[in-house]
Amino acid sequence: MENTLGLEIIEVVEQAAIASAKWMGKGEKNIADQVAVEAMRERMNKIYMRGRIVIGEGERDDAPMLYIGEEVGICTQPNAEALCNPDELIEIDIAVDPCEGTNLVAYGQPGSMAVLAISEKGGLFAAPDFYMKKLAAPPAAKGKVDINKSATENLKILAECLERSIEELVIVVMKRERHNDLIKEIREAGARVALISDGDVGAAISCGFAGTNIHALMGIGAAPEGVISAAAMRALGGHFQGQLIYDPAIVKTGLIGESREANIDRLTSMNINDPDKVYDAHELASGKTVLFAASGITSGNLMQGVRFFNGGARTQSLVISNQSKTARFVDTIHMFGEPKTLQLN
Repeated sequence: MENTLGLEIIEVVEQAAIASAKWMGKGEKNIADQVAVEAMRERMNKIYMRGRIVIGEGERDDAPMLYIGEEVGICTQPNAEALCNPDELIEIDIAVDPCEGTNLVAYGQPGSMAVLAISEKGGLFAAPDFYMKKLAAPPAAKGKVDINKSATENLKILAECLERSIEELVIVVMKRERHNDLIKEIREAGARVALISDGDVGAAISCGFAGTNIHALMGIGAAPEGVISAAAMRALGGHFQGQLIYDPAIVKTGLIGESREANIDRLTSMNINDPDKVYDAHELASGKTVLFAASGITSGNLMQGVRFFNGGARTQSLVISNQSKTARFVDTIHMFGEPKTLQLN
């Protein structure tokens, strides 16, 4: 899968990032997301594969493109019969977030990305559009920290695993009302808190790399993004756990269905019979082969954002594979026409 689709998925996230970056700082988060969706889908439909969106822009009635269940790939082209034999193409499941951090793009803030994860059919957890309690940590703490422990307990364990003092740890938490007690506990334990407004996929992945000065992600964010984060962390060998949150009273901000009871019914209809189950990275991204790709829209801890120059643009992307056990950073110059010079810095 990596040999067949590795370069292709990099180009998919690059095109989405470039399209969205053109709206950076213009205060139009919906347009920044829409153009990313369109660019991602257009490039995806040129790939010789049989793809199915398992995590996307929402249900079909709410999202005209990259909706859950949509088929993508070369066989969707009008002249598909002349282009492909479906029986010869690899079947894959795809989780996408064409513009992770729409507000970050709209207001010119750091950390937005175009991201996706792929695996063979059935290899990604089809998370409902709910929230998820998340815990991400470096590989050294894998299986030792636990989402069921208190933040204080996990900070002590994390400090021991990383051979640091708690005071040296930096924990990323989304700035939300629901996290006020969590933030207070982390600070009282002695660790430092880095608050983010959006975009916890990048924060989770940063835990898998040394040198990012991010040592854990804690708190509640969107469930679909949790699956994408899990795919990356599985390939990196990092720690990731997620637990679905279905009670609106816990979330406090955002939409999460009509009621706790209705949400439980919805989970049951999706064959999720234990709503309180804690999932690890291997359960959320269970496929034999898992690939993750991201391209920076605005600059963040891991990647530079899109940089435009006369006649082109420069992108920085990341592709992670559990197959080859690699994390590749890809620096690409895109030539839109006949550039006067190639921008190297």
